[in-house]
Amino acid sequence: MIDLQSLPAEPGCYLFSDDEGSIIYVGKAKNLKRRVSSYFSRHDLDPKTRILVAAIATVDFIVTDTEVEAFILENTLIKKHQPKYNIDLKDSKSYAYIHITDEPYPRIHVARGPDGNGRYYGPFVSARERDDLLRLLKRTFGLRSCRRLPRRPCLRAHIGSCSAPCTREIGEDDYQELVGRAEAVLKGDIAGLIRTLREEMAACAERQDYERALELRDQVAALEGLRERQHVDRQKTYNEDIVNYIASDGTVFLMLFNVYRGTLAGKREYTFDAKEGFLEEFLTRYYADHEPPEEVILPEAVDDGVAGYLSHLRGGKVRMVVPQRGEKKKLLDLVRKNVEIGFFGDRIKVEELKRRLHLPDLPVVIECFDISHLSGTAMVGSMVRFRWGRPDKRNYRRFKIRTVEGIDDFAAIAEVVRRRYSRLQREGGDLPDLIIVDGGKGQLAAAGAVLRELGIRVPIVAIAEREEEVFVPGFTHPLPLDRHEKASLFIQEIRDEAHRFAITYHRTLRRKTVTP
Repeated sequence: MIDLQSLPAEPGCYLFSDDEGSIIYVGKAKNLKRRVSSYFSRHDLDPKTRILVAAIATVDFIVTDTEVEAFILENTLIKKHQPKYNIDLKDSKSYAYIHITDEPYPRIHVARGPDGNGRYYGPFVSARERDDLLRLLKRTFGLRSCRRLPRRPCLRAHIGSCSAPCTREIGEDDYQELVGRAEAVLKGDIAGLIRTLREEMAACAERQDYERALELRDQVAALEGLRERQHVDRQKTYNEDIVNYIASDGTVFLMLFNVYRGTLAGKREYTFDAKEGFLEEFLTRYYADHEPPEEVILPEAVDDGVAGYLSHLRGGKVRMVVPQRGEKKKLLDLVRKNVEIGFFGDRIKVEELKRRLHLPDLPVVIECFDISHLSGTAMVGSMVRFRWGRPDKRNYRRFKIRTVEGIDDFAAIAEVVRRRYSRLQREGGDLPDLIIVDGGKGQLAAAGAVLRELGIRVPIVAIAEREEEVFVPGFTHPLPLDRHEKASLFIQEIRDEAHRFAITYHRTLRRKTVTP
């Protein structure tokens, strides 16, 4: 029994556990008693929160001295326990960063995510702009890009596009100064750097160091060209993040734009379950792992404690702005427009697939299987997952066929489907809304038999590659889908991704078998 009267009217964190003792939700509150009691006394809870409340068996709490301490503790507890009802902040789409390593002579290169030492800048939405900027920084400041310092100068050193720390002709302090200038560009302070370089160039000319003055002149020219391309707003002296979202059918579709001194530097996309207080939770979770800017622009007001927590993380004041008009409101509307295009353009494909396949529910999560082999050898299976019309690559799976000898695609499909869904049943994982298998009626029958054996009732279809015909259980002939219509093209897109993933794994195994 849950004793709400024992809860203190103090700030802190509360932990909900299920009847197996697993922590299923962690929250924070200014007043623990009032906040926790609201879960059990209100009748207007959203569906997700009602499911959470029904699963609560026990409530525990930890009192803190201040609300900011509660924010810090909440993030620590969520990372430790990974509660199933807290939002999962995984990027819907990942973008690359520019990484400067933490070494005596730092290396600059492209990295997929901030998961190592050094400094990361980005993410960059445009690969072309990122690569152009990287080339400019390497060429202008002579930064190395080699994984390890070579023992002799490379081609870049010979043509003068690298300062060649491998030769030790440039000292650590001088090289670090070049790195600092590159980082000033990445932080958006191009105008300030140009002023510094011009002052140094004038000093070099005065002492008749014309060779150095020419080098600085070239650096200034490169930076001015970059400033022209980026249309830098010279009046902005601070960084800001802009957050907007659309909540639909119990799911939040959210985008966050990073703006550095007036220049859009990148964006992040997230989807997670909609529940009470999701925006506040998103902000506290996100900024626990990313340095807060001076200003965060939001579509609605959040608890004052969020601003206090972000200010604590930053070590300086963070403004939380909800604009009603003007430039900032236009930026907020621009982010929402990107949400509509970025997320709901894909949603149209999902809705069309539901309509044309006569599915009972939207196929939000789709899993597709494919088999690859070479004349019956090195047979492998692949499974790709799409969520809201996009590849969910964190949930791709590969299978090395164990029970099938020779060429038997039907038995191979049956094996991987059985392994996938029997494991989900054992682990209590969520089933997809639609299953697709690559092949015709034979593959469909084999996979369908396994699903019936496991007692799984999920819609399943097969797509035959030659004519792109789509088959469903119980019908001899394919569905009357034109291969060029939206629903068919979406199925082909998913099948092609499964095929690509299977071929990649198959090639990897073949290389291992032939490598001495």
